[in-house]
Amino acid sequence: MIALRTLRLVALLTPFIISAADGVKVTPGEGKVRVEIDGKLFTEYHYREVPRPFLFPIQWPDGTGLTRNYPIIKDAKDEDTDHIHHRSVWFGHHQVKGGKEGGIHDFWGESPTSGRMAHEKFLEVASGDKVGIIRARNLWTSKAGEVICSDERTIRIHRIADGRMLDHEITIHASHGAIVLGDNKDAGMAIRVAESMRTAPNKFYKDKPTGHMLNSEGVKDKDCWGKRAKWVDYYGPVNEKTFGVAILDHPQNPKHPTWWHARDYGLCSANAFARAQFEKLPDKNAGDITIESGKSLTFRFRFIWHAGEAKPEKIEQQWKAYGAGK
Repeated sequence: MIALRTLRLVALLTPFIISAADGVKVTPGEGKVRVEIDGKLFTEYHYREVPRPFLFPIQWPDGTGLTRNYPIIKDAKDEDTDHIHHRSVWFGHHQVKGGKEGGIHDFWGESPTSGRMAHEKFLEVASGDKVGIIRARNLWTSKAGEVICSDERTIRIHRIADGRMLDHEITIHASHGAIVLGDNKDAGMAIRVAESMRTAPNKFYKDKPTGHMLNSEGVKDKDCWGKRAKWVDYYGPVNEKTFGVAILDHPQNPKHPTWWHARDYGLCSANAFARAQFEKLPDKNAGDITIESGKSLTFRFRFIWHAGEAKPEKIEQQWKAYGAGK
């Protein structure tokens, strides 16, 4: 009788039981962490034998790739091979002053003199019904092998009904002496969208529709470059459909609303540092941010991938929700 009652109870509860494939599954692997949402690959966090951690691929539920494949996939079809350091989704800075000699170090490019954001350890890797988490510590190491500073970054991957969403929070620690994050356009929280989404076509897409950019102030396309805004949406065609990504600058970020290094060839970076470059100021250090020894600075960003063109009213609501902690 007890067994029969148990079977009946299971039958009643079955529609409400979440299957193993549901939710956000975060799985550590060799050199990367795999993230699946409802059993489908969303992204992977690459952290070993790379210049800096990055997220690639970014996939829609049907498998459509929403960021450029190069340079992770060297022979990617119909893609320009410029800017080898534009690795899908990443954070970096081209001009960091610090260290024993007080030199300037590049944590953006991939030249012979560039430094590395070297993975030290994971602080948390967790799956969940609604949210998955990757939290890691990295050492910003110069070409000569000196640790200039460190960071802790937390990536929260959300399971939402009508798209893909992640939060990227990074706290930069002046753990090895004071540092200066210099006024430079090549810095910040960045994405390189799929080639067909770019606002200026490459040689492979010159006869096809191109994408667009729109910021929170109503500025469009290449005019978004160097402008301050709460958010920028980059959208365009991929495999005969339209997709986009809204990048939101958290209202508590330093110098909010941030400037944007938003390029027509597919790059979009939230950059709070390059005031002199963006505004053409005579003081070339106007955008410098100094972090005193032992102190830290935190930046927070949200990425929302969506189907269809940018809807500014909806993005504005999403930005307000993000600022309210939702």
